[in-house]
Order: sequence, then structure tokens, then C-alpha cells
Amino acid sequence: MSQTFVRDPDLCVITCAVTGVLANRKQCPGIPYTPEEIGEECKRAYDAGAAVVHIHARQEDGTPTFDPKVFARIKDEVTKRCPILLNFSTGTVLDDVSEQCAYIGESRPHIAALNMGTMNYSKYSENRKQFVFDMVFPNTYSKIIKLLEAMNAAGVKPELECFDTGHTHGIWPLLDMGVLKKPLQFSFIVNVLGGIPPLVESLQLQTKIMPPGSEWEVIGISKSGWRMIGAALALGGNIRAGLEDNLYLPSGEMARSNGDLIDVAARMVRDCGRKVATVEQAKQILGLDQFKPQAVGASPKQASVPS
Repeated sequence: MSQTFVRDPDLCVITCAVTGVLANRKQCPGIPYTPEEIGEECKRAYDAGAAVVHIHARQEDGTPTFDPKVFARIKDEVTKRCPILLNFSTGTVLDDVSEQCAYIGESRPHIAALNMGTMNYSKYSENRKQFVFDMVFPNTYSKIIKLLEAMNAAGVKPELECFDTGHTHGIWPLLDMGVLKKPLQFSFIVNVLGGIPPLVESLQLQTKIMPPGSEWEVIGISKSGWRMIGAALALGGNIRAGLEDNLYLPSGEMARSNGDLIDVAARMVRDCGRKVATVEQAKQILGLDQFKPQAVGASPKQASVPS
């Protein structure tokens, strides 16, 4: 007879975002590009205390790719080095998510990131008094549902990435349709221009909006990252660090690897009286055993946008 899992509030799941799509080696030599390099960085993060790795794929020259074959190679390189949980990014400015659906179905990571709303996505330079980049990041419900259907079919848990309060509140139609299923896992991203600011109050508001009983983590971008990790630890949340989010240690020194950043994050967890979750504990906390591949022909209630 199986026992009911009781969540220990002191346990903290650490996720490492090993490589994004924007930063390059001119900015930080430690950013990995190839599947082999990503595999090595995931091992460093695991050894330092991370239970989950959030992964984007890149080509040999560092440019982003959504090629399912590259994601398959990354999975192979990571899993032969350590048993860390895999979280694959699905973010794209394109409406076509066929490649994302393909690698979710073929590689079947434990988790897949899912952006929950459209937003301005920009970076501004105060020194130059101009925008470094300025774009719209479109995430319509039809796009979200296509990705959710692929995740449901593959038994992959969605990680709900919310840059603003409307993204968090906006999940309710997906729950009502049956295409999004509990238990829910949220990531609250702060300090992206166009999204919510890096304030303790931002996290407090987001956690009030999310359904009770949901798991959540903070993703603090750039300098605010360490302060927001501290805030999340005090509020009982999980945390994310890594070279996708922030290139620098609290001292201002550039990190040599993701392991350097996760070392600090794990120390912060322990210093505030909490405990670093193992991979097995993270599986239970995130409810991963409740996400199984669907039977052939099965489909969730109203899992498509009405025509």
C-alpha cells in the first residue's frame, strides 16, 4: 500500500538553466554550445546540488536550434553523465511549434517549459539610452494548447513560465478545458522588461494568484537574481540559477561554469535553514509520477481551440 507523499516545506528544488539563446562566449567563456559541453555543464550543476536542468539547444557556432536530433543528442549526453531531471525549453517567437512538439514526443524530457502569455520582450541600455533589442514574444492560447497536447501525449510535465500576473491568472481556461492538469508547477520570471519587476511583492502577488497547492520557483534575471533567490527561499519557493539567467557571482566575479552558480545557490538554501532536494525528492515534490503518456487515441476534454 503506497503512502501519501507529504511535502517537506524545508526542501528546495534547485534548477540550473545551463545555456539560453541570447548570451554568447564573448560575454562569458563558460557558456556551453554543443551537446557534449551541455552534458558536462549539467554534470557540474548536478554535483553542486541541482536536481533539474533547463535546456536550450544550440548549433556548433552557438546559434539557437530546435532540431529534434540535437535535443536527442543532448539528452543522451546528459543522461550518461548524471541522473538529473531534464526540462526542455519550447520558447519561440514563431507560431509554428512543430519542431518543439517533435522533440517533446521523441525525447520525452521529464519537464518542458511552457510560456504562458504574449508580452513585450525588451532590453534597454541606460548607458546608451537605447534599446538593445525590442520585440513581441507571442504566446497565444492556440500555440500554448498545441504544446500542451504534445506534452500530455508524451507524459511530460509542463513548467508554467509566467512573466506577469496575467500569465498566472490566465491558466484557468486551460484547466477548465482539461488540457492542463494538476499538480501545477510555476516559474515566476522577474526583471525582464515587459514583465513583472524584481520585488518581493511581485512574488507574493504571483503566489496569491496561482492555485493553492502549486509548486513554484523564481527566475531572477541579471543582477536581481541573487536577491530574488533569497526572497523565494524566505517565502518557501524553489529556485533557479545558471548562465542563462545571470553570468555573475554575488561578488561580481564572472562565473566560470554553471557549477559555480549552483554552489552559491545551494549554500544559500542551507544558510537560510532549508535543505537541497535530491533528484528523487524533486520527482515527488513536482509530482512527476502523475504524468504518464496518453493511450493512443486518447485526448483531453476540448483539447483544441474551437474553430
